[in-house]
Amino acid sequence: MASRAGSQEALLHWLALRLVPGLGTANAFRLLQKLRTPEAIFHSSVSELEGFGVRGAVAQSIVSGVSFEDAAAEADKVKAAGAEIVTLHDVRYPESLKEIYDPPILLYARGRVDLLRSFQIAIVGSRRPSTYGTAVAEKLAGELAAAGLVIVSGMARGIDTAAHRGALKAGGDTVAVLGCGVDVVYPTDNRKMAAEIAARGLLVSEFPMGSPAFPQNFPIRNRIISGMSAGVMVVEGAQYSGSLITARLALDQGREVFAVPGNIVSKLSWGPNLLIKQGATLVQEWKDVVEALPTPVRRMICEGQREGREEQPLSSLSDEGRDETLGGAAASLFDVAGKANGSLSPLQRRLLDFLRLDVSTHIDELIEKMEQASPSEIIAALCELELAGHIRQLPGKSFVRVW
Repeated sequence: MASRAGSQEALLHWLALRLVPGLGTANAFRLLQKLRTPEAIFHSSVSELEGFGVRGAVAQSIVSGVSFEDAAAEADKVKAAGAEIVTLHDVRYPESLKEIYDPPILLYARGRVDLLRSFQIAIVGSRRPSTYGTAVAEKLAGELAAAGLVIVSGMARGIDTAAHRGALKAGGDTVAVLGCGVDVVYPTDNRKMAAEIAARGLLVSEFPMGSPAFPQNFPIRNRIISGMSAGVMVVEGAQYSGSLITARLALDQGREVFAVPGNIVSKLSWGPNLLIKQGATLVQEWKDVVEALPTPVRRMICEGQREGREEQPLSSLSDEGRDETLGGAAASLFDVAGKANGSLSPLQRRLLDFLRLDVSTHIDELIEKMEQASPSEIIAALCELELAGHIRQLPGKSFVRVW
């Protein structure tokens, strides 16, 4: 196998194979298994290709080389966007993704391509989460990223966005698997986040440059999210949600499935609660995820904690006292918050005590409850708390406490 995509000519063969009309990912992968290289596929005859199960019209398209013109244009678009092509034969291609039934024959990547070979955990969930779900996803993503794991999600609205945001805030790594081209931002309100992930993390897609975010693309890309990851965590999802599709794909691919329990009367809790009933690992804190990871990864996390903190070494994840020791960078976040609380004004402290993590509170209610303070004082205190990262303002002038 080549260490990189290879020469420009080789790259054009890969792109041409990807762009053959009607061939599809699964057929392209099967042809590569039999003939090894795209060059060998394009040098085959129509009858040979038909013998491998390719339909006559598609075989004719391959032999005619009709897709090479599109491949040349595609290569120019990739270069112009500052992206790279990572083929199935590239050493940077994720080994775990090769194990699934129909791995993409190539990936478009913008950002830190080295993250493709890192140890990844996927976090997925509802596009319209509750305040609780958003807070939990961001908290767990931040803690897992701080521990050294790479957070994978789909950059959709809701839980996906919260997971990426949590990882970035913690100074960790994150990968966004897109249902459109890597040069397309969807949803458009995530434009700033997409730029930040491209700079600090990685944007990945199997769809050609400029591909719109068609609805049918998202179930297709979900197999990559689960296929790249060691496990998939679901944070809120309705009965027929995309997050449950991803969880089922993870099970089919032999991945770990994690679920955050939710309110039993909420439709958003139906998905994760059902997964827990079916045997998914219940997640109350980030260490529940770590407990289920392979021993080498747990050892890596422990070693990372030792390097970052001057404490006694950890011999294993089940040692006594480990709950406090393995808290790592995530625990230190709460230490910092605790120290910061000591410098709050009495009004800020009262506001922080009144605000909840799981339910938003409108500013009118805060003004009504804080009788001894004027509205302008309350607004100023809320602004300071938000700037300090203790609370977050939601649409409609409502506020929640940050976990």
